[in-house]
Amino acid sequence: MFFSIIIPLYNRPQEIKELLETLVLQTYRDFEVLVIEDGSVNDAEAIVNSFAGQLQLRYFKKPNEGQGFTRNFGFERAKGDYFIIFDSDCLIPANYLEIVNNSLATNYLDAYGGPDGAHASFTPTQKAISYSMTSPFTTGGIRGNKKAIGQFHPRSFNMGVSRQVWEKAGGFIITRLGEDIEYSIRIHSMGFKIGLIPDAVVYHKRRTNFSQFYKQLHFFGRARINIYKFFPKELKMVHFFPAAFTMFVLLTFITNLFGWQISKLFNLLLAVYILLIFFHAWLKNKSAKIAFLSIIAALTQLIAYGIGFMQDFWKRVIFNRS
Repeated sequence: MFFSIIIPLYNRPQEIKELLETLVLQTYRDFEVLVIEDGSVNDAEAIVNSFAGQLQLRYFKKPNEGQGFTRNFGFERAKGDYFIIFDSDCLIPANYLEIVNNSLATNYLDAYGGPDGAHASFTPTQKAISYSMTSPFTTGGIRGNKKAIGQFHPRSFNMGVSRQVWEKAGGFIITRLGEDIEYSIRIHSMGFKIGLIPDAVVYHKRRTNFSQFYKQLHFFGRARINIYKFFPKELKMVHFFPAAFTMFVLLTFITNLFGWQISKLFNLLLAVYILLIFFHAWLKNKSAKIAFLSIIAALTQLIAYGIGFMQDFWKRVIFNRS
């Protein structure tokens, strides 16, 4: 099978350098790489071209449209039997394509997704963020998990679709705000087979500080409401958890501010939750520092998502504004 790897890029020259360095090391060699510069001011043309002798590589520049439509630009020009999309902030294990090729040969999927994890080179903050996004104590536990609730939806940081999917379903119809989930649901609704390849792991850097992480998760919360507008039945109870948690934290603050007796119960519940995160993160990462940072990451994730979710739920569902 010949793979086309499609990577949208926006003002991240150093990230694409590190990503391409990992693709050079792939044990499975039947693939091409398409890097599409999406209206970047700080472009990576020189960096990408430096890999020309090591990879089957094509580089494009286009006006800024967002990641969804930029992937479509790559689909239209890809030569492969199967298209794989990565975010530019990913590192790819050397046996990734070999794992995907063997898995598809054994149990063919029209579209697949894979999990993400933290690389040893990541900073403690990045490892804490990675923990939070994959932890069973946050909504991240449903990502890249065999036991996910409902139909599995591949995410665009680590996702593949066959040429047949592209030819029948087309590409992304929205460019941001949950474009990958909408695409996954639409592919599934057309009868294609979608699944998780558990061993097709990528190392996803995500954000390097908590301020950036907050903005990203606030955006994710809004994106869930955008998906609801396309597919109302896809809004599950688990998606309300961050909003409920955010309201609980606010209520805890208020009860402590006014000295209400029930504040003791709220404080206890919050303390137990924080301790669960701390010790689980410590067990996973073997580091007290990362465990402490994981508390900050988890609270940031849930509150940012919850605020974004409530903001657009109120605006777009209650008041039905676009």
